[in-house]
Amino acid sequence: DKATDPSIPEENWECIQRFCDQVNADIEGPSLAPRLLAHKIQSPQEMEALHALTVLETCVNNCGERFHNEIAKFRFLNELIKVLSPKYYGTWSSEKVKSRVTEVIFSWTVWFPQEVKIRDAYQMLKKQGIVKEDPKLPEDKILPPPSPRPQNSIFDTDEEKSKLLARLLKSNHSEDLQAANRLIKSMIKEEQEKSAKVSRRVNTISEVSENVKRMDELLENYKRQELSKSDQETLQTLFERCEKLRPLLFRLASETVDDDEALGK
Repeated sequence: DKATDPSIPEENWECIQRFCDQVNADIEGPSLAPRLLAHKIQSPQEMEALHALTVLETCVNNCGERFHNEIAKFRFLNELIKVLSPKYYGTWSSEKVKSRVTEVIFSWTVWFPQEVKIRDAYQMLKKQGIVKEDPKLPEDKILPPPSPRPQNSIFDTDEEKSKLLARLLKSNHSEDLQAANRLIKSMIKEEQEKSAKVSRRVNTISEVSENVKRMDELLENYKRQELSKSDQETLQTLFERCEKLRPLLFRLASETVDDDEALGK
């Protein structure tokens, strides 16, 4: 209630942060919070709805995967859609609130491309003519504080960019804030690409290890006795798969020159 108090025109960041902390601390937090926020976002009081949307966006950035899973369900997305739909609250929701809700859903299609239900919900809004065109996400709107990052994050390792970002964020000039927002986006994109590379490397090495182990077992059996037809076919399939994985391993090794431990693997 304090974080979404309609009588206060400015965001109460202390309360918003405490709400996020409570969501993270409570085992039921990630499933309860979206329901509470949906109720506030549907408020007939414009300021209360706008504050609730700010709380929602901050939770998305601070409350991790379990919270993301909840907001990506149709159960929650439908509550947001009700604010836009003329069948529900769309007739009396203010344009400002409807515009923010559209912005939020569209931004999630960009930030969570793997969440099919978010994309489907947004496409449905466009199909029904409720959303006429993709909103332009405001460049000077600083993203809320980023989620906890893994160690060796680009935000920590790239000192030059981190210093530049800190300097831009302290500025009062609109163009500096726009530059900061662009820098945050590019750094997050770089972080995601780095994380995807690591994931690809780990998965490939795991697959290679499993294949080689299985091949070894079959070859050991082959030394002792004639292999059955199905085992021979399995051996052939494993061999072909390993042949395909070999160039991929070389490429991954060449991308991993700056990480001795990963290169060793």
